[in-house]
Amino acid sequence: MSVYAIGDIQGCYDELRLLLDRIQFDPAQDQLWFVGDLVNRGSKSLETLRFIKNLKEQAIITLGNHDLHLLAVANGARKLERHDTVSDILNAPDRDELLHWLRHQKFLYENDQFIMVHAGIYPFWTIAEAKQYAQEIETILHGDNYIELLSDNYGPNKWDNNLKGLDRYRFIVSAFTAMRYCDKYGRLDVNEKGSPGSQSKDLFPWFELSKIKNKKIIFGHWAALRASGMLDGPIFYSIDTGCFWGGVLTAFRLEDHRRFSVTKSNG
Repeated sequence: MSVYAIGDIQGCYDELRLLLDRIQFDPAQDQLWFVGDLVNRGSKSLETLRFIKNLKEQAIITLGNHDLHLLAVANGARKLERHDTVSDILNAPDRDELLHWLRHQKFLYENDQFIMVHAGIYPFWTIAEAKQYAQEIETILHGDNYIELLSDNYGPNKWDNNLKGLDRYRFIVSAFTAMRYCDKYGRLDVNEKGSPGSQSKDLFPWFELSKIKNKKIIFGHWAALRASGMLDGPIFYSIDTGCFWGGVLTAFRLEDHRRFSVTKSNG
């Protein structure tokens, strides 16, 4: 069995299928890890969700900011934005089934060697703390009273162990799904999106401040990292290679760290 981690798809369904052909994916044996942002921006978000859902136990998903945005829009917690391409999901006959499945996915997943998250692990958290906080959010999102959690993108910009309620939960969500840069005191800046070197001097890529040494971290969310040579170990593995934005869609094989990719189609 091989395990492949796949970068942000964002509705690029045709490229996903090409990539699975490229790696000769065997659904009877192989497992796919999806780093999040399954939907939005690309034209085939509905096909993407249906396909991944039908993979059942062969697919492991961590949720991204675009996935949460879809859930928020579907529940009236946010408005559909001009560049959103999720209306096909919202109008689909199996909409409720797909959305129920989506919100029951994870924020963090690990095996013996690797951890997968969408944006990263807040550099002032231990792995044990990150797992605990991910479980807190998963419990809320999987329960009945989850809509309020989705009604705002961001909470406070700095972690405090004494944070409670929505401030606590929204910071955790921001860290797992929206983080790129923070300062040396741990204050997040989710507005800076460029590649390292383009940011304000007081900001650092989150992984430069991280103290994690005993696990390998797979993450997506930051397509601009590919312009700076990408991260390819030994601790951090960036696999959002900007398929929708004219880049490629990447699969990272965990067993040997080999990357496979396909370019964006013209269809």
